[in-house]
Amino acid sequence: MNTKIKWLRDKINGLNMQGMIVSNPINVRYLTGIDAEGILLITRKENFYITDSRYIEEVNKILTIDDGIVVYNISNLCREDYENFFLFCENVGFEEKYVTYYMYKEHKQKYQINNFEETENLLEKQRMLKDEDEIEKIKTACKITDECFEYLKGYIKTGKTEKQIAIEIEKFFVENGADGLAFDTIVASGKNSSKPHAKPSDRIIQSGDILTIDMGCKYKGYCSDMTRTIFVGYVPENMKNVYDLVLKNQIQVLEELKEGSNIRSISKNVEYSLKLNGYTLLHSLGHGVGLEVHEIPYINPKHDYNLRENMVIAIEPGVYIPDSFGVRIEDTVLITKNGCEILTKSDKNYVIVDKEV
Repeated sequence: MNTKIKWLRDKINGLNMQGMIVSNPINVRYLTGIDAEGILLITRKENFYITDSRYIEEVNKILTIDDGIVVYNISNLCREDYENFFLFCENVGFEEKYVTYYMYKEHKQKYQINNFEETENLLEKQRMLKDEDEIEKIKTACKITDECFEYLKGYIKTGKTEKQIAIEIEKFFVENGADGLAFDTIVASGKNSSKPHAKPSDRIIQSGDILTIDMGCKYKGYCSDMTRTIFVGYVPENMKNVYDLVLKNQIQVLEELKEGSNIRSISKNVEYSLKLNGYTLLHSLGHGVGLEVHEIPYINPKHDYNLRENMVIAIEPGVYIPDSFGVRIEDTVLITKNGCEILTKSDKNYVIVDKEV
């Protein structure tokens, strides 16, 4: 039996819903393992996956008899078939954060649904808690990311461009067992590092540069996320205090993380520490990591929420000085009963590449 679908059935029954349409492909993959275009229907008695002929063979290879899912080719369905899926279902759930107004109207008409009910991030909230298989996949993605960083320490030289480094990162991931990138890689050198989400440019790496690399890969659908700020040739004196401040806060947060740790309290402490030194935390302190690189929970002062065991989150304090430089340090971590396990293990102590002799 598919335990995730059984859980979903029990949850929607408790909410007085007789069915649900799962159309977000990330949630479909979470429930079924299917990574193909289509839509999952949870009905009163059966589960259906509707796709087209391009994916039928692939989907049937993924599903087993224990999944309890009937696969339909969309080209073989008629109007009456759609109307019968939710026959005698008074309330049917939908993913209000994913479904557009157009999709909402189309689903309601096509399936002849009486009441379409919001599910209030039901699946996204469940995805915050990882099972053993999910954790192992994330650990593998993090291991590949660490190996990539170790490789980069020898690859990055003056004369390379930000774009060349970003391309090399993706190449390394693919050649070393990853599905590919978890997100668009950030490689930001010199003044570009003051922009939290800078895009790799043709800027040439120079001696004395600070270089922020935010990268992550996917392994069997699950993401890693790590940022390291490194130095080219040597560490400029004017950057040491900022780097030390960011690192101190990141380490402090990691030491505080455990089941029951309060997101708002941790975030406010970092905000206060940076403010004392004349800086502002421009973005969230962190976020959940899983099938998506940015998932709930979001770690910032707006969210009064306690962490739970088996959540995987990224912690990424940063300081950005406009038109000068920036520093961000980020690790992916697993929340445990009494602490946290740091899954990205790359060095954070003044990493210097292409050292001057």
